[in-house]
Amino acid sequence: MSKNKVLQPNFKMSFLLPKYWPTWVGVFILYTISWLPYRLQLLLGKMIGRLLFKIGSSRKKVALRNLELCFPDMSDAERQIMLKRNFENTGIALLETGMGWWWPDWRVKRKTKVIGLEHIAAAQQQGKGVLLLAMHYLSAEINCRGIGTEHPMVVFYRPHNNQLMEYFQFRGRGRSNKYMLGKRDVKGLLKALQDGEACVYLPDQDYGRNRSVFVPFFAVPDAATTTGTLIFARQKNCQTHMLIPTRNDDGSGYTLEIKPMLENFPSGDDVADVTRINQELEKAILVKPEQYMWLHRRFKTRPNEHDPSLYK
Repeated sequence: MSKNKVLQPNFKMSFLLPKYWPTWVGVFILYTISWLPYRLQLLLGKMIGRLLFKIGSSRKKVALRNLELCFPDMSDAERQIMLKRNFENTGIALLETGMGWWWPDWRVKRKTKVIGLEHIAAAQQQGKGVLLLAMHYLSAEINCRGIGTEHPMVVFYRPHNNQLMEYFQFRGRGRSNKYMLGKRDVKGLLKALQDGEACVYLPDQDYGRNRSVFVPFFAVPDAATTTGTLIFARQKNCQTHMLIPTRNDDGSGYTLEIKPMLENFPSGDDVADVTRINQELEKAILVKPEQYMWLHRRFKTRPNEHDPSLYK
């Protein structure tokens, strides 16, 4: 199957205009750091994260609020420890962007272990497409490359608002994968599944009221959760699996685990199916909760438009 030609951003002379100079500086620094030894990058990333934690920001408040909402039984001291570790991982994730975009395949492979590829192979041998449900772990950029070096994927993603960053993001994420599809290209992802491709989709964030139902997520009883997942999972000859990516605590790299197919999914009951997805996401996040992207306003959409925000 040919790569998607519509989305692929090309270099523009306008990228040389002054408004993009700060982006160029950031990209140059990130690229340069990406060639440092891996463990040194982990250390630098952790230091950056600690600095961000001390400076504080609106995102720090969001992350703390998410932890309060999701883990009400956790003590304040435990939340502060979790929050600090989350920011350390956020700093590391910044440098993992450079690793994911510019590392050669051999270096990615040396740091990545993928478990469960036999599940994809078995499905594709039967002519089936594979829908891999992942979550926004902070190491997503390097994980995207990691899974692609072992089995090239079709990746459903959100294009960057900064056109120059999108130019680098598209090429970085697509280096080891088959092709990228923007989040609005539903037909493209459906076609990929029909063609028997393995496709990565992330259903864990708040995508607004449209095509969502309100079901439990951790201790929040009414989290807006997309039903878009079911559009893809319902396709004929499609198997749905969980993909759980984590950074190893010993600094050795990354482990990406593809779980066996979700049995009896989808069932036809949208609320039950979306609730089940959230339960699977919870189990996956709890593997390394400090590595999850708590900085996103996961509960910004309320069941009723006039309900007070959970973030005020």
